[in-house]
Order: sequence, then structure tokens, then C-alpha cells
Amino acid sequence: MATERNAMFYFWKEHSSEATIQEMFLDSKGKEIGELELPEILSMLPNYERRRVLELGAGIGRYTGEIAQKASHVTSVDFMENFVEKSRELNGKYSNIEFICADVTKLEREVGSCDVIFSNWLLMYLGDEEVQCLLNKMLSWLTDDGYLFFHESCFGQSGDKKRTSNPTHYRSPMLYGTLLDAAQHKASNGTVSSFELVWARSLQAYIQLKSNPNQLCWLYTKAARSAVATGHPGGHLSFQQFLDKQQYSINGILRYERIFGHGFISTGGLKTTEEFVPRLNLQPGEVVVDVGAGIGGSAFYMAENFGVNVLGIDLSANMTSIAQERALQYKHLYGKVLLLLSV
Repeated sequence: MATERNAMFYFWKEHSSEATIQEMFLDSKGKEIGELELPEILSMLPNYERRRVLELGAGIGRYTGEIAQKASHVTSVDFMENFVEKSRELNGKYSNIEFICADVTKLEREVGSCDVIFSNWLLMYLGDEEVQCLLNKMLSWLTDDGYLFFHESCFGQSGDKKRTSNPTHYRSPMLYGTLLDAAQHKASNGTVSSFELVWARSLQAYIQLKSNPNQLCWLYTKAARSAVATGHPGGHLSFQQFLDKQQYSINGILRYERIFGHGFISTGGLKTTEEFVPRLNLQPGEVVVDVGAGIGGSAFYMAENFGVNVLGIDLSANMTSIAQERALQYKHLYGKVLLLLSV
């Protein structure tokens, strides 16, 4: 892991000399993207008013000052010293911000010391083992019912800046789900806590400006794992987790797809979709909400054949993760189909 941390350090040392927004995005359109991204992400955050926020991978502090205006305290952490100094220059007027220059893999905080953890492009710069270790620590740092929000690039590079090397981990949403599901923290009183998914979705700013639906955000909450308290078998925190661990496990979904056809996991598949959708008299430009969208077969069919915009919603995180991977085969429909997890 030391070799990987060194690679990441020198990668960002190369791309942080001027501490600009273009360097933060590694994109020539960083300013334009940031103007759309910032309000969109702020609107997604859980209530942080008068709460303690830990911001990891804070960069030059694009979000730090915005959050500090409502939070009781913000701890802003980044491992590039010139990024930290730029953030201090921009946001030093706020007395409730603590600026820390540190590598998150070595960061230590007190148990229960924050209510919200916020990170924007951080986990993709850590190896899988480092992510798992950090997630376990995050659970200990969060208060009971605290929140974790994070945004990552999935499947591939987004920014257009040339790079001599690129050690970034462009994971699939499915892999992030696996890492979050595996995270645990055992408190001194014996209570075991895990992360429970609230929602996952693509950022519209990148779809609008770069036709890229693979910039994803997740919101998780910390919850005690107890079969007695939740009433779900095996100590699952929610009905959604029960589904993803049982009927709609990854392997289960793929088995259903082999039976019912590409993109479908229920009886009828494409044949039933082709029979019923034309009866809706859909018109180009209309918006269709596809509730129980599964892995996206009907959503992609409607967008491609009828020119409608589809909002696909499903309760299963595994379903939406596979649907997002399937969307890579429909790049001509980017911006036409939006896949959301609803819990």
C-alpha cells in the first residue's frame, strides 16, 4: 500500500502546483462544471445545519466555506499542502473551520466526533484495502444515525487533462456497494454498526456538460445491525438490504437475466415490453417514470424507440448498479435515461 500512496501523492503533486479549480477537476471546463456541480451536490446533502461535518479530500475548499455557513463546525482535510493553504486563503474568514493537511489513510478522529462525513472524489484515489479500512474508521467517527455522502467517477476518466500516469481506481457502482456493505464497527458496548444505503444517483451537471452519467453520488447512514430491532432476517438493516442479500443478489439477478433476456429480470421480458409500451402512445420529449425499473431493459427500450426521457427507480441497489453498467452500451441515450435507487 505504501507504493500506491506514493503514486497518488506524486500524481497530485504534479496536478496541484497552481491550486486552481481546473486542477481540482483535471478538466479544462472545470469552472463551468463547478458552477453546476456545486449547487446540485449541496442540494443532495443531508441536513448539516448546526452539525459537525468532516470533509475528506477537501481540495481548495470549494465546498468548505459553503458548508461552514450552516454547520456548527467543519474539519477540512486534504493531503496536498498547497490545496490546504488555498482553502485557508478562501475560507479562513469562517471561525468554525479546522484545516488539516493529512493523508486520510493515516487520519485518526475520536469516536462519535462528527454528524456528517462529506467527500468529493476521494475513494477513487485509494486502493480497495485502504477504502475498506477508511470506511470502518468512518463508522466509528460518525454519531449514531450520522451520514456519509460521497461522489466518485465510475468506469473511466472524466477530465480531459493529459496525464503522464493515472493511478486512479475507476470502480463500478457495484464494487462500491460491496465495500460499503462489508464495513463494520463494534462499539465498546458491543453494538455492531454498518452503513445503510439511502440513495444513489448520477450527477446531472456532468450529463448536461459532458454527456457523462458515470459521475455518481451516494448517501449512506450509520445504523446498528440488529435482527431483533429491524425485524429482518440475518440482521439486515432494511428491506432493501434484505432483497439485495437474498432474492436480488448479484448472482440471482444475472440468473434471472439469462432466463428472461438481456436487460430484463421478470416474465415476458422484451416481448411483453414491445407489446404494452406502444399502447401508452408515448411522444418524443415526454417524461416517463419507470417504477421498479430493474436492470433497465424497459427504460432503455422506451428512450431508444420512442424518444422519451425515462426516470428509472428501483428499490434494489444491485439492480441499479447493474443497470448503470448496462447503460455503457447505450451511450447514445446518455441524458435520456436517469437511474435512481429509492429506499
